[in-house]
Formats: sequence, structure tokens, C-alpha cells
Amino acid sequence: MRALVSLLLAKSRYLVLLAVIGSILGMIALFGYGLYDLLNVLYKSFYRINDEKLAKDLTFAVIEVIDIFLLGTVCYITALGLYELFIDDTLDLPQWLQINNLDDLKNKLTSVIIVVMGVSFLSQVISWDGKRDLMLVGFPIAAVIAALTWFLQFSTKNSSEKAKK
Repeated sequence: MRALVSLLLAKSRYLVLLAVIGSILGMIALFGYGLYDLLNVLYKSFYRINDEKLAKDLTFAVIEVIDIFLLGTVCYITALGLYELFIDDTLDLPQWLQINNLDDLKNKLTSVIIVVMGVSFLSQVISWDGKRDLMLVGFPIAAVIAALTWFLQFSTKNSSEKAKK
């Protein structure tokens, strides 16, 4: 009985493949939508070539597409990290993308989330109409970015201290 339970627990790690597949599908959907959106914006901009607002509108649209691509990157890093941690840690990946433990995955995801939040706020700034109070958006984003940055610093410090022991 104990051997059966051990076998089931050992093999249950393959259920993580569902999350890996879901993350890859999310990445494909986001990258596909982002590319579609970018091509659509570029196509429409050719008809507005003499429009004075084109540069601002195009900048805003491209930043929104970059935000979509960054979210797709979060899905990709999640898929890679879960696969590396639970299924096969021998993937041929660059050093900066290798994930050796759950803290590595959390740190990589947190870093991308900070960038996504910064890009989101930049998009608010670019689309600002002068009427809304950007600080109502900016301060909460800044607070979350500060908290996540502190988390990264604390997590990295703890990881390096554990590695020294």
C-alpha cells in the first residue's frame, strides 16, 4: 500500500503538464493577439499618415501591444519554470532563464510583473487627457512596484545566504 501511495505521489507531478500546456496556450493566444493588434494598428495608421495625433496614438497602441507581449512572456516563463521544476531539469536554456527552484521562478515572474506594471502606467501617462488625476493610478502602482522590489531584494538576499551555508 505504501509503495502504491509513493508511486502515485511521484507520478502526480506530471499533472503539472496541464499548467504547462495552459501557460503555453495562454502565451500563444497573447502573442497572436498582440501581433494581430500591432498589424491592425499599423494598417490603420497608413490611412492617417497626415494626422497630427498619429504619433501619440501610435505610441500608445504600440505600448499596449508591448504590454500584451510582456504578459505572454509571463506565461512562457511560467511554462518553462514549471516544466523545469517538475518534469525535466535538463532543458537547454540560457543561464538567465534556468530555474532551479520555486524562488527562482517567483523572482523571474515578479521581475516581469514589475515591468508590466511600469508599462501599464506609461500607457496611462501617454493617454492622459489632462482631466484625470494620474496620481490616483500612479501611487498604487508605485506602492505595488516598491513592495515587489522589496520582495525581490529580500528573496535574493535570503537565497544567496542559503547558498553560502
